[in-house]
Amino acid sequence: MVMSLLSAATAFIASHPHFAYAAVFLLALSESLPIIGVVVPGTAVILALSALVPSGILILWPLLIAATLGAIAGDGFAFWLGHRYHGHILSLWPLNRRPDLIERSEAFFARHGDKSVFLARFTPGVRAFIPLLAGVLRMPVGRFYAVNIASALAWAPSHILPAVLVGAAFGVLGAAAKPLAILLVALVVIGWLVLHLVRWTLRRGIPLLIVGVERLRTWAAARDTWISRGLSSLLDPSQHEARALALLTVLLIGAAWLFFGVLEDVVSGDPLVLTDSAIYHALQEVRSAPGDAIMIAITELGDTIVVVAVTTIVFLWFVWKRAWRTAGYWLVALAGASALNTAIKVALHRARPGEGLYSGSSAFSFPSGHSTMNMVLYGFLAFLVARELRPALRVPIVLGAATLVFLIAFSRLYLGAHWLSDVLGGLAFGSAWLALLGLSYLRRQTERIEPGGLLAAGCAALVLAGGAHIHRSHAMDVQRYAVQSPTPSISVAEWWASDWQQLPSQRIDLTGETQEPLTFQWAGNLQTLQDVLSGKGWHTSASWSALTTLTWLTGSASPTDLPVVPALASGRLPSLSLIRANGDGAPAGRLVLRLWAVDLELTNGQTVPLWIGSVVEERLYHPIALVTLVSTQPDANAPRKVLAGSLIGEDLASRASGIVSADWDGNILLAREAQGTQ
Repeated sequence: MVMSLLSAATAFIASHPHFAYAAVFLLALSESLPIIGVVVPGTAVILALSALVPSGILILWPLLIAATLGAIAGDGFAFWLGHRYHGHILSLWPLNRRPDLIERSEAFFARHGDKSVFLARFTPGVRAFIPLLAGVLRMPVGRFYAVNIASALAWAPSHILPAVLVGAAFGVLGAAAKPLAILLVALVVIGWLVLHLVRWTLRRGIPLLIVGVERLRTWAAARDTWISRGLSSLLDPSQHEARALALLTVLLIGAAWLFFGVLEDVVSGDPLVLTDSAIYHALQEVRSAPGDAIMIAITELGDTIVVVAVTTIVFLWFVWKRAWRTAGYWLVALAGASALNTAIKVALHRARPGEGLYSGSSAFSFPSGHSTMNMVLYGFLAFLVARELRPALRVPIVLGAATLVFLIAFSRLYLGAHWLSDVLGGLAFGSAWLALLGLSYLRRQTERIEPGGLLAAGCAALVLAGGAHIHRSHAMDVQRYAVQSPTPSISVAEWWASDWQQLPSQRIDLTGETQEPLTFQWAGNLQTLQDVLSGKGWHTSASWSALTTLTWLTGSASPTDLPVVPALASGRLPSLSLIRANGDGAPAGRLVLRLWAVDLELTNGQTVPLWIGSVVEERLYHPIALVTLVSTQPDANAPRKVLAGSLIGEDLASRASGIVSADWDGNILLAREAQGTQ
């Protein structure tokens, strides 16, 4: 679906470039509007459109002019609002719902004065509020527009030209460009979601944490047990670094809860384990040679040899500084995490997605050793450095360590070395172990650490050991982590007789939930099937494009005019989607046949591809006059029978799966080409 949507969007822009220039103008304008500028991802879309310049789809100069004029107009309109309505506008909805952003913007303006109009253009968060505040505070109009125009002339090329260079670089990559682009977008989106989730959790959680700690302290003070005495000591507000102790306590509880939750799912085979397969297949679909090279280098930064090297160099630095207690904690942190991780792996002996990557206890997958060890290594290093710094400098240290750990963990998923649950379990276990060590470390009198020297030692060790390891092992690891898809094969006769049962009987979506039954299996070429069904009223649906997407926003759309919504089966997109009008019911509807590839081949003197499919009835309804929605009907039997009727004359068989429900009789339709698969 992602590939088809990208292709359709690119084709539409190539045919109607003026829409793209207008969109850039409006997006640049919206970036400067209060509230709207915080929500609308204008910069991201402008960067994506700018990347189309090297291909000739868009022209650079109109793009620069549109972005510049939009930026000037947006700031100008916001300034006019503030100048016209004064401070009263800040008390109106929706501005009164974000007092935090208004306070930050006021502090920013007070700190930088008139220069804030220029600086805010490049500062997320306050950018959408500074022009408004400039108007409220009666900044002279001439001075405002001088700064406004100058900042727009700097902002537009500083964003568009780098994106043009990235687009040119992607053009050199050829067929690998789209998978690599999808990978980069996925990383950015996941990182953005994680960052905002953490910010939201801290914003909402810290007040609750304060209340909870106070209640727990009151409860402990009223009792005299070893638990209450320990809690009273731990939560004593007069104790040095009491806030850090409270945060580490919450981290320990949350990470332990997540780890044992994932562990329970792994042992019991809950939906998370089904999600593992879906995520694995989805990531294998977007692999490319450049993406592999990057991800292999990242995963090599987390390999055992690099972890040992960084651990050793930092330990020697502690010894040199005579920080004996901290050196002991450092060794316990890494050695304990390694021993516990290995013990859990051996106890569960869970197989990896790909075989042959590792041997011995490392051949087992849960929890991910890379995720666990690097979380502890760089998490503890960031903890030791950050606690010696003032609060303003702690954020980049923690963010840098978290980014490195996240990239290493993601590389394990991308390369197919671990399941999603392995990585989640490793990160959770590493976080819990890290929090436990941090609590113990802060409870005891420890040496003062020179943060600059420790950070330099850790970074130097990572760069030197990681660089040497990548230089020595990268070529070999490219072969080691290459996509390996040995497809098992069976004979056509075995599949026809009994081995059809090896295939899944229900579709599993990306969240691991089971969906509609997979009531059709086809052995043969998809084009042959399409040719056979085309004579019985089946045809391909409209492809996704900007125009066909708009058909969903009409109240009179025909069932055959609407594109089919792609549905993932174990992380795979349909290889073929066909529709057939079904006017018997009211409201109007259609039958939708989707077919997915499977990891199984048939042989009968030659290789025959095998496909699984679902056929469902979709009915259209209109909750409001200008919107069309579809509702998938639960009955799986009637659509299958219609499909069987369309295949009369082909080699057909009906098999009973033994799985019966109120909406499915358990029968699966098998079909094969009349020639060549007998």
